[in-house]
Amino acid sequence: MPTIYHDLIIKRTTEEVFKDVSNPKDLENWWPFKCSGEPKVGTAYNFRDTDDWYGKVIKSVSSKSFYIKMTKSDKDWNPTTFGFDLEGRKDGSTYMVFWHKD
Repeated sequence: MPTIYHDLIIKRTTEEVFKDVSNPKDLENWWPFKCSGEPKVGTAYNFRDTDDWYGKVIKSVSSKSFYIKMTKSDKDWNPTTFGFDLEGRKDGSTYMVFWHKD
């Protein structure tokens, strides 16, 4: 899989964006049909669409960074890593760097 980078400015606080990318119920709003896990290092996430995919949290710093390394998924996703790095802006919005690599 090629490396993907996206830089975004989101009109929400870093706390809100962190919750959106790390809380399983919030993830279900934009990615998997069902999701479970906790945003703590070493915790497994289960992403369920048509198949069960699993990833392990390798970095979780509240309102700053959240990374997952896939451990069981489709061949082209396993063992990729994706993450979100967040930086607050003076206007209350968040600068987010999303990446997916390896």
